[in-house]
Amino acid sequence: MTSTGSVTASWLRPVPPGVAPSLVRAGHVGHGRRRLGEMVQGRPPGVTGSQWSTAGRASLDLVVCAADTGLPRFAVRFTAPVPDGSPARRSERLTDAVCAAVGLPLLRVESPALGGAEQVRRFAEYVLDARAYADGTDPDGGDAVGFRDIIGRLPDGRQGPVNDLGALARVEAVEAYVAGRIADPIVRGLHVRWTDGPAEGWAWAEVRSGRCLLERVRLTSRGFSCGVEPGRLAEDLAVVALGERLRDLDGAAPSLLDRDELLRRVRALAARRDSFDGGFAFDHLCAD
Repeated sequence: MTSTGSVTASWLRPVPPGVAPSLVRAGHVGHGRRRLGEMVQGRPPGVTGSQWSTAGRASLDLVVCAADTGLPRFAVRFTAPVPDGSPARRSERLTDAVCAAVGLPLLRVESPALGGAEQVRRFAEYVLDARAYADGTDPDGGDAVGFRDIIGRLPDGRQGPVNDLGALARVEAVEAYVAGRIADPIVRGLHVRWTDGPAEGWAWAEVRSGRCLLERVRLTSRGFSCGVEPGRLAEDLAVVALGERLRDLDGAAPSLLDRDELLRRVRALAARRDSFDGGFAFDHLCAD
């Protein structure tokens, strides 16, 4: 069974009746652009006044609630990457701490290319569908195919994993190659999960001969499970981000990496395998 964490009803406040949702799916409703302080009834224990003042102002892109009670079940926040040790990173950690204190799982997606109400809504719908599927299957009873591995008809007519968030971006990469806009149609990627930290996904494509466009996405999902492994989900989101960038190759040109530099970065990541939950499963990408 999957989980969205233990929601503490005494601390979480239901969204008031009459507020029109921006998402209705699988027994849940979603409300966009809410402050964390609106969802919590008072300062939770163990959180100082200063911490609460900062975290309470945090903007949540979407709060997903149980349709019957209105109580928040989880929240989604898309942000641009920020440096470790920066005030913005400290603010994010305070938000994490408050969400943990009140039992509200927070899904944070860090990417410079992703954001906007439509992408947030589609992501929330995806994890709700994945969780509903997982809740209806029994791996111990022989239900071996996970949500992400269901095979069906892809947008270009081929057979493949229909629940790959990056499926459309992969098709667009092939179309860009056929049109002569990029040098290679194959989107490659990897993912890791930092021990006691976020999952991280990479996706790249060779846009010019020997020059690649790389996108990285970090996904924090403490207290939340939907049946899709977080690292794999982060990699799929990186493919989505890559697809966004491939639509504007002129704007992406300054970000292109030499293939050798990309290989150096992959090897540097592999060298930190002891920092990953589950190690590093992509040594084949480290070869020349």
